[in-house]
Amino acid sequence: MTVQLDARPPVVPAPQRSSGRLSRLDTRLSPYLYIAPFFLLFAVFGVYPLAYTFWVSLHDWDLLGADHPFVGAENYTRLLADADFWHALVNTLGIFVISTVPQLLAALWLANLLNRGLRARTGWRMAVLVPNVTSTAAVAIVFGVIFGREFGMINWLLDLVGLDAIGWKSNRFASWVAISAMVDWRWTGYNALILLAAMQAIPRDLYESASIDGANRARQFWSITVPLLKPTIIFCAIIATIGGLQLFTEPRLFHSGTNPIRGGPMRESQTLTMYMFENAFAPHYNFGYGSAVAWLLFALIAIVAAVNVLLLRRLGGGDRPQKGAAR
Repeated sequence: MTVQLDARPPVVPAPQRSSGRLSRLDTRLSPYLYIAPFFLLFAVFGVYPLAYTFWVSLHDWDLLGADHPFVGAENYTRLLADADFWHALVNTLGIFVISTVPQLLAALWLANLLNRGLRARTGWRMAVLVPNVTSTAAVAIVFGVIFGREFGMINWLLDLVGLDAIGWKSNRFASWVAISAMVDWRWTGYNALILLAAMQAIPRDLYESASIDGANRARQFWSITVPLLKPTIIFCAIIATIGGLQLFTEPRLFHSGTNPIRGGPMRESQTLTMYMFENAFAPHYNFGYGSAVAWLLFALIAIVAAVNVLLLRRLGGGDRPQKGAAR
């Protein structure tokens, strides 16, 4: 009996159109479904409060009253004519400049130092983050003692070299310096670790090639490290801008005592967030006026952040080091 074998390939059934459509829909829609929770949460906790705050700023919204009449842009016109608002704005920008610029420069230097072959590098890297996890209240108490008028350590050191004592809480510029020192001590290590992570992603062969060309460490740092760190530096600058212009806890605790929300007896270091709190809550309870302050603060943060990005892009040059730049 002869058995004949069929050499033809097996017939594969044609795929169903419905499964093909489902596969294409899954490919197109799945990425949007994966990121949808973030945008949903952002809409609920970000966009809605922002829009509601703007709506409140258009009303005479007294927290102690039942009626909230619509006043349009009256809160904004009053605010722009308010001398205390401009005083708080100058304080905010002054503390921001004094604290942010040294903070980023110190973080860049510290990250470069931690990127070298130090002993117990992990311990040193963890140590720079200790100020960030320390309680803000404890930091304010310690710095309040350091910058004390009568028995502060700084004035004691000034007395040793024959200089007069400084009223750190009663002098406007001196209070800026004291609060900026507190902010820098707390956040420099945090930014240093972010910059350190970016430094470790830079290819080592770039440094080896520059070393063969005769470039020293300083030349390698400015010609290779800094240009490649520009996106990370911009990120740190934006984060520092947001935090610096929203400064509230440090100046309030630094002036702990009678009515600390004013930032001193003559509003020496009252920031915009403190001024917003003073008007929106105790003692004024004018929520509409405080919301107008919040919206102008939002616009200020957006403008300053955009200026920072433009300046850093112009000063930093290209994203990649140019050929032969390390020579």
